[in-house]
Amino acid sequence: MIRRLYAALTTLAGPALHLYLRRRLKRGKEHPTRFGERLGRAGRLRPEGKLLWMHGASVGECLSVLPLIDLLLARYPDWTVMVTSGTVTSAELMMQRLPPRAFHQFVPVDRLPWVRRFLDHWRPDAVVWLESEFWPNLIHETRRRAIPMALVNGRVSDSSLRSWQRLPAFIGGMLGAFQVVLGQTDQDAARLSLLGAASARCVGNLKSAAAPLPADDEALKALRQIIGARPCWLASSTHPGEEIAVWQVHRQLQDTLPDLLTIIVPRHPQRGPEIATDLAAAGAEVSLRSTGGTPTAATSVYIADTLGELGLFYRLCPVVFVGKSLPDLPHAGGGQNPLEPARLGCSVVFGPSMGNFALLADQMTLSGAARQVADPSALAETIGWLLRDERARAVMADAGQALASAEAAVTERVVAALAPLLAGESR
Repeated sequence: MIRRLYAALTTLAGPALHLYLRRRLKRGKEHPTRFGERLGRAGRLRPEGKLLWMHGASVGECLSVLPLIDLLLARYPDWTVMVTSGTVTSAELMMQRLPPRAFHQFVPVDRLPWVRRFLDHWRPDAVVWLESEFWPNLIHETRRRAIPMALVNGRVSDSSLRSWQRLPAFIGGMLGAFQVVLGQTDQDAARLSLLGAASARCVGNLKSAAAPLPADDEALKALRQIIGARPCWLASSTHPGEEIAVWQVHRQLQDTLPDLLTIIVPRHPQRGPEIATDLAAAGAEVSLRSTGGTPTAATSVYIADTLGELGLFYRLCPVVFVGKSLPDLPHAGGGQNPLEPARLGCSVVFGPSMGNFALLADQMTLSGAARQVADPSALAETIGWLLRDERARAVMADAGQALASAEAAVTERVVAALAPLLAGESR
């Protein structure tokens, strides 16, 4: 009943949805030349042969699936992979990093005419959904066409569990459409089963098995020469409010580390000029990478507001604070993937709000691969200690890389779980 009402309302809301998307386009949140894809209009011809459609909401999901795509294409040479997502940033990253026989499209907005147009063109042979973004019309229409589906790295937060339990038939109907359900953790698998998924289980977290983020060797060499022996640390994937806290950390440390360079990589690169303005007003000497700036001797904060260069700065900075994790900020909560910097030998620090990576954060702190801090003052104390203590950094780096290596087999287990779908056994 609720699903039918949702389908009817989203169909009738076509003009409003179109207006909403146009407003997003004006704000730079939709791609200027690929807008039609959000309405289900294909941006290219369907490739010949079998097509696996993989959907992730945004950057994190799309990056986590790259090693899985590589392994699937190696095992199934007659398949092509289409990755869909809904953000401009994720689309640009996928255009850079997807291998041959894989391509990106924007996911259509969940309105039946647009969904049907999308499925009529692409005719996927199997579908993999990532994590926790459920679109009822897309799922129901895919199921109606008898296309097998899997949910991989499924995640159910505390708040999502409470919300979905108020609509048991609705969420149960969606989860019942998946022939394979893999939770990100054992707890997620149990919650998915409780909500109606059949045979949900956990074979590991794909985000723990990702390959190291790439970096341009020449750019890395150039920045190392520019920075020289200056102590530097990185605040990665920051969100609004955190950059000022990062500047407070810098000011607290600069008396004892007068040559300190703080580097910020915002989660959304388009915020770079805004961050630069705010920090300059607070007294920082700022250089902005997107305008060609490099850190000079006078630069206190270098804002790396470019796309796809996080791996470069993880290699450059021995100490990393993982953003979206400080409390009492407008966008606090959830955190970002702390294993990405650990995989590249960084000492990792994050705040208390790591709900999206709670198990991984616990594993890293218990193993000595990361430190969790309560607030900006504690962050400054920990960053200062790590910058001064090379041995402590080495111990944390070794623990982080050991933990990353232990998760390397997850991708193999996910491929094995997907084998019945790709062999057509679940049709």
